[in-house]
Amino acid sequence: MDVAIVDYKAGNVYSVIHALQRLGIDPVLTDDAERIRRADKVLFPGQGEARQAMTYLQQHGLDQLIRDLRQPILGICIGQQLMCRHSEEGDTPCLGIFDVDVHRFRPQHHEEKVPHMGWNSLSVAKDALGDARRGLRSEEEQEGLFRGFEEGEFVYFVHSFYVPVCEWTIATTDYIQPFSAALHRDNFFATQFHPEKSGSVGERILRNFLEL
Repeated sequence: MDVAIVDYKAGNVYSVIHALQRLGIDPVLTDDAERIRRADKVLFPGQGEARQAMTYLQQHGLDQLIRDLRQPILGICIGQQLMCRHSEEGDTPCLGIFDVDVHRFRPQHHEEKVPHMGWNSLSVAKDALGDARRGLRSEEEQEGLFRGFEEGEFVYFVHSFYVPVCEWTIATTDYIQPFSAALHRDNFFATQFHPEKSGSVGERILRNFLEL
């Protein structure tokens, strides 16, 4: 399988490479548009600052390329946020694949720390806002990333910004308030958590993505 990882100089890329290698995949890390376009699967991971990341994507023509991809693509962490319409981080216009804005966590209590960092449980959103609104065609489409998933399993997060629950939400986590832990629209998938750092649960999610 030909798997490409979008190289836009964001952090946390090599942990994704190593996670894929454990699954028998040797991905290519690249910012070459043609190389990304012909891959069977594309991953869009990273940690970093939204405006800086979008500037790199725009300067290298990767912003429109990502919007135009037709194979399965998985955004991870800031990758999910950049797939949205706008981020409060740096007042940044983003890719607009998911028509929702990214917000900064605003703690209400002393014990609510930002960034949100550590293990939290997932709730797979069987009907977060209604199947019709989310445009789901089938249970198989809805559960693509979460085949074999048991309710309440734990995954690993590191983030200060979040995507609200919306019509493309397929999994939620509750920290300060409920937010989108995963999104799906057509061939675009995204997770706020880090599957590559989430043990056997994250490995299963990556495997499910590769098998789409």
